[in-house]
Amino acid sequence: MTGGNPNNEFTRMMDTQSKTAVLSRSLSAWGSGAFEPTLKEEIAQLGADVLPLQQGLSSGSTSLDANLEVMVLRVTEESDRLRVRAGIFYSSIVSGCSCADDPTPVDENREYCEVELEIDRETGEARAALAGE
Repeated sequence: MTGGNPNNEFTRMMDTQSKTAVLSRSLSAWGSGAFEPTLKEEIAQLGADVLPLQQGLSSGSTSLDANLEVMVLRVTEESDRLRVRAGIFYSSIVSGCSCADDPTPVDENREYCEVELEIDRETGEARAALAGE
């Protein structure tokens, strides 16, 4: 699957315990030198379950979230939220049939996509979507 999110809806990030994604450490670090490294770490921890990595594929058919690398491209401040555009470097594979005699090699492909995040300034709750072109 390639391309962007056709209706540009935001996907709510879910924490298995609280059922919401909260980037509280990033929100607490806003305005300090610790903001960007903290944000990068928290985004990387979200993984493929909450980031739209599968929708951002260009080479493979299945996204992998081991070793995500995050690059903060832009942060804008609004009265009620922070808007973040981040580049995500990750890997994918081309899935075969999983048969014992499947000749398809399982090589990892490098992938890149850009994600838009909205972080609520009151609660730290975050939503993410694949960034439009």
